[in-house]
Amino acid sequence: MTVRVEPGYHHYQFRVSAGQHTLIADVGRELQGDDSGPDPHQLIEAALAVCTAQTVTMYAERKQWPLQGVHVAVSVESAAAGSHFQRRIELHGELTTEQRQRLLEIANKCPIHRLLTGPIAVHSELTSALD
Repeated sequence: MTVRVEPGYHHYQFRVSAGQHTLIADVGRELQGDDSGPDPHQLIEAALAVCTAQTVTMYAERKQWPLQGVHVAVSVESAAAGSHFQRRIELHGELTTEQRQRLLEIANKCPIHRLLTGPIAVHSELTSALD
């Protein structure tokens, strides 16, 4: 599936189409945007957080573990040496210490985590029309 971006209704606002779903991306007012949707950094953070929660939930369901909910908070922290994601995972339910540790290991195997921590290349080209 290809995600497409087209101009929105305001200067830095864009409509994002992913299959049958559409959302708005923008930037904050401090960057002369309208703050009408998440900015690109927030979209990446959201992708990691959602993927983590879904992966952990699916694994716990397959194992029939008593996971009652997952809350995930992701932020990007920048320093002179570079940036890194800070991910905090809150597990709810009567889980053993071993189950909790295993779910942390599984969180580190979610597809977005693996994408972000693996070798990444972005190939760009100009085109007259998108297929």
